[in-house]
Amino acid sequence: MSAITTTAKADLATIARAFSLRGRYLAGVPHGNGHINDTYAVTCEEHGRRLRYILQRINDHVFQNVPALMENIQRVTTHVARNLAARGPAVNGWQTLKIIPTREGAAYCRDPQGGYWRCYDFVENARTYDILQDLRQAREAARAFGEFQCLLVDLEGPRLHETIPYFHDTRRRFDALRRAVAADRHGRAAATETEIAFALAREAMVDVLLGLQARGEIPERITHNDTKLNNVMLDDTTTGQGVCVIDLDTVMPGLALYDFGDMVRSAANSAAEDETDLSRVRMQLPVFAALVEGYLASAGPLLNETERAHLAFAARLITFEIGLRFLTDFLASDTYFKIHRPGHNLDRCRCQFALVRSMETQAAEMNAVVEKLTS
Repeated sequence: MSAITTTAKADLATIARAFSLRGRYLAGVPHGNGHINDTYAVTCEEHGRRLRYILQRINDHVFQNVPALMENIQRVTTHVARNLAARGPAVNGWQTLKIIPTREGAAYCRDPQGGYWRCYDFVENARTYDILQDLRQAREAARAFGEFQCLLVDLEGPRLHETIPYFHDTRRRFDALRRAVAADRHGRAAATETEIAFALAREAMVDVLLGLQARGEIPERITHNDTKLNNVMLDDTTTGQGVCVIDLDTVMPGLALYDFGDMVRSAANSAAEDETDLSRVRMQLPVFAALVEGYLASAGPLLNETERAHLAFAARLITFEIGLRFLTDFLASDTYFKIHRPGHNLDRCRCQFALVRSMETQAAEMNAVVEKLTS
C-alpha cells in the first residue's frame, strides 16, 4: 500500500500522480452512476495521444477490509488474464480489468484523509447500459457473466476473502429487516407498513437456496455477486458482444444462482430500478428467456441439475432480497446505498417488490422457459 504524502487535501491530480500512469495528467471527471464507490475518468496525454484511466475511491464504510478486497481483485484479474491468454484468438475481444499499480508497486494508495484509491486501465470501445435496449444485449450480458464464472472455476490457492460477509445470506438479510423494524430508530416504520407486511409474508423464500447449499445439492463457486446489467461492458463499435465484466469488489465465494438471479432482477425489469410509477414495473418474459439462453450458452456445462431447476426461483429470490436491503437501509436512515432524493431507497424497495409480484404471476411461464432451454 502506498500513501500520498502531500499535506494538502488530495485532489484528483494529486491522487492520479500516485499511480504509474503514462503521460501528463490533463483532467478528471465523475464517471458512471454506481451506488457505492466514487468513480472518475482520468485523461492523460503522452506524445500527443490521449490515454484514459478509471480512478476510484473505495468506500471503506461498505468494504471494511480494503487490503483483502484488493488481494481478491489482483488474484481474480491475474487468473482471468492468464486463462484468456491461453485461449488465444478464440476469446473474441474478451478482456479483464487491469490494475494500474502505484509508483511504489502497490495495488492501492491512501490520501491524507485516510481514503483508499485504486486505478484501472479504461476499457475503450465498449460501454455499459443501465436499461436494456434489445434482447441481444440481454443474451450477451448473461453470456459474459457465465463466462466470467467459468474462467474462475480453476482458480487455485486459498478461498477468496468475503469482502462483505454473508452478502447474499437471505436469512440474515430478512432478520436484519425485522430488527430494523423493531428498533425503528428513525421513526420511519409507519411509512412502510405495506412494504414490511409484503416482506414478512414471504419469509418462506429466504431459506430455500441456503437449505440446498447446506445439504450439498448446490455447490459454492466463485461468483461476481453484483451482476447488474451495467457491470458488463458491451462492444459499441462492431460486435455488441460482452467484452469485460467490471465492478469486482464483491467477487468472492457464492452461489451461481445468486448471480443469475441478480441478472434477471436488473435486466428484465421494464422500468428503472427506482421507478416511482409502479404500473410500469413488470418482469419481461422475452428478456428472461434471452438471459437464460445467454447464461446457459457459457455456464450451462458448469451447472448441476438442481441449479438449473432453480434459475427462475433465484430471480424472484434475489429481487426480493435487494428489496429487503433497500427497505432496511431506508429504515436505518440511508447509511449504505447512495441516495439522490429523500425516500430514494424506499422508492427502490417498492420497485423491487413490484417486480417480485410480477415474477410471482409469471412463475409458471418462467419455469417453462427454463425447462425448454435446458432440455
